[in-house]
Amino acid sequence: MGVKNLWDILESCKKTLPLHHLQNKRVCIDLSCWMVQLQNVNKTHCGLVKDKPYIRNLFHRLRALIALNCSLIFVADGSIPAIKLATYRRRLNLGLEVTQDETNSQKACSLRRNMGSEFSCMIKEAKDIGLALGIPCLDSIEEAEAQCALLNTESLCDGCFSSDSDVFLFGARTVYRDICLGEGHVVCYEMEEVERKLGFGRNSLITLALILGSDYSPGVHGLGPVCLVESACQIVKSIGDSNVLQKIASEGLPFAKKIKTSKKQMRSKKTNSLDSEIHFNGSDNNSERKNECLQVINAYLKPKCHPADSDAACRVLSQHPFQRLKLQGICAQFFGWPPEKTDEYTLPKIAERDLRRFANLRSTSSELGVNLPLQKIPVKCPVSGVVKQRKVQGTECFEVLWEGFDGLKTSIVPADLLESACPEKIAEFEEKTALGKKQNQRKPGSKKSGNRLAMAEIDLKLQTLLLDIESGSNTACSTSLSSKAAISEDRTTSTAASHTKLDPRNAGCRAALFTDTSQYEVIDLCSPSPVARTRTVSRCQRVNDQHSEVIDLSESENEMSPEHARKARALRMFIASIRDDMS
Repeated sequence: MGVKNLWDILESCKKTLPLHHLQNKRVCIDLSCWMVQLQNVNKTHCGLVKDKPYIRNLFHRLRALIALNCSLIFVADGSIPAIKLATYRRRLNLGLEVTQDETNSQKACSLRRNMGSEFSCMIKEAKDIGLALGIPCLDSIEEAEAQCALLNTESLCDGCFSSDSDVFLFGARTVYRDICLGEGHVVCYEMEEVERKLGFGRNSLITLALILGSDYSPGVHGLGPVCLVESACQIVKSIGDSNVLQKIASEGLPFAKKIKTSKKQMRSKKTNSLDSEIHFNGSDNNSERKNECLQVINAYLKPKCHPADSDAACRVLSQHPFQRLKLQGICAQFFGWPPEKTDEYTLPKIAERDLRRFANLRSTSSELGVNLPLQKIPVKCPVSGVVKQRKVQGTECFEVLWEGFDGLKTSIVPADLLESACPEKIAEFEEKTALGKKQNQRKPGSKKSGNRLAMAEIDLKLQTLLLDIESGSNTACSTSLSSKAAISEDRTTSTAASHTKLDPRNAGCRAALFTDTSQYEVIDLCSPSPVARTRTVSRCQRVNDQHSEVIDLSESENEMSPEHARKARALRMFIASIRDDMS
């Protein structure tokens, strides 16, 4: 929970940033807060327990951040602080009376959490899937948000995810309250912005916790929530951030009764009744109340955490490997996925992360004045080449080939990422594309220019032969066989050069034309015409030297024999088909 109404007070400092803002950052995650968020979302959906919807949503959230090369650190809660025991029992509705020793953190001891509870099992599942993805987990001594704040204060991380507002009281500087993958943004609060806009530093926020109430303090009562918030803010601003805790240490919370309201606030009856209606919880003894306030202040200023230079902190700050086989087993157990589906979801994101790390290496080298060519960089570029240019949801992208990445051949990455990582690959792809276009433009022209002369010669021979047949010229008899052979030879050469497909309807005619010349049928155009009265039947006679059939043709087509007419029609069809192919 954190401090009551603190998120409302900080509303004016809220910023909604694109998800890309987390690129190349190291972020700590209050794991309990994330699991509570995911569990509450899934309560609205009907699903089987074995489906683990909260783990599935966690998995997709993690892979989106991994693709941005966002180095994540899980931070889990440790023991419950003694000062928080009363709040913890009340929150669990255990119905147990809180003893005086439990309200006094000096006498009470921290309480170990029940590791066998349902929520603790959820935390363990989240740790397992995170470790398989290369995300380490730091088990806090007590409060996870306090450990996150310490790492952020020591500049060991760039920010922390937490929905507990008391993370600011522990010293956090950058807090991400929520993340939305669908809309692609994160909700961010900067302590620098809080100090500038509202005038509240860490000491002021601790004072607000004492007045408004938090996990460590019950706060005061006597006014409505709105009036109490306004009054508390007024009290804190009137004293100032540097002096407010000293004021509490010397006088306790009753000092607030001595604060006079402004003339504008005197007009309000609710604010005017501040001195008479506000009551402070705790013992009637002023010294005991001051002691309780000091305990709360120390709990926020000096929480029990792993130091920044401890072995536990150094371990989680190092890079951890991606465990592919372990992740496949977890996804098969939780979601029933085959290994191929797990790889399909995970490997492109891991590859994109590696490419961003390579881009960071080149960028850092360039800033230091070291501009090495791609081949001389000590770390090998994970991209071996570009397949094609793509556009995904309006964003320019490239489909790339991955080198040495087991289980992944190609995937799509943003164009700006590839440009920063290896612009040489883009230039190589563009050069190949331009060269391919030039070659495609040259091929049609070379075919036509190479065959133009041969096609013209064939067309002239065909026209001559057709005129001879139609006119019944005497030269047709002597040139028919030689013309057919020449056309056959020229046609074969032209067809091989231009790869022209012949019409299958004329296959019979062409087969007859390209057979052995000793078997050609020769139409004798010089033979005498038959008597006009009777229809002349084709006469065949053997030619001793050529062994060919000689067919007489009459001057009139109506006087031809059926065999004579069939042969002429076949020849005309063949000539027409050659002309069609040439055109």
